[in-house]
Amino acid sequence: MFTRIFLTLSFLALGSVRSFLPATTRNHNRILCLDSKKNADEGSSSDTKQNYQPSFPVGTFVEFEEKKHRTHIGKITNIEHKSNGGTRYDVTDSDGKHFQIADKAVHFTMIPPNSPGPANKLYQEFCDAQKASDDELQTQLDISPEILELAWEDALETADDHDVTPNDLIELVHSHSASAIETYKAWRLLQSDVAHIFFKDLKDHGRISSFKVKARKTVETTKRAFCMDADHAQNDICLV
Repeated sequence: MFTRIFLTLSFLALGSVRSFLPATTRNHNRILCLDSKKNADEGSSSDTKQNYQPSFPVGTFVEFEEKKHRTHIGKITNIEHKSNGGTRYDVTDSDGKHFQIADKAVHFTMIPPNSPGPANKLYQEFCDAQKASDDELQTQLDISPEILELAWEDALETADDHDVTPNDLIELVHSHSASAIETYKAWRLLQSDVAHIFFKDLKDHGRISSFKVKARKTVETTKRAFCMDADHAQNDICLV
């Protein structure tokens, strides 16, 4: 009997306390349930949607290749998602010509600054860097073949996975993080003939993104073959 009276009084007291709580607090559990159902519905709905590959935003600066295997610098002006999940881009190059390209035609991307002035400056630097020769890239980055070899030696001893990125190269040589344009120049330099003595291109989703540090014996063999080529005989790396 006492227990029944105690439970009754407790129930009445709880009801009185709940009457003083804000509506948002009283409805909190119900809102959570509704949100959970909403999220579950959204999740199941998204599962049925086409899975599109990640795309680069409009305004992105790109190095890309057209069908005739010519490389250009341009700006993405529009994005089109295909029914098969692929992505195509409308791109305007530095000469004002318009192209429609597949995602796989994009070699390198660069996100521009928000301000028009710095963005235009970076775009012009991007165009100039794309036209630079290997020798000019070495001079601009202050990375000679000998320094490139020293960077390889360092990477061989310190790189955990024996892969390097363009930014890694700048940090190894100059001890600072690479700027956007330095990253692009280093990316191009690492694909040069002399760099291929020490590093091998690695691709991610079809794009060259990093470079494998070659083993010492492989480098010795590759360097010997490189220097035996008449076109490279006078290269600084062959004169040491």
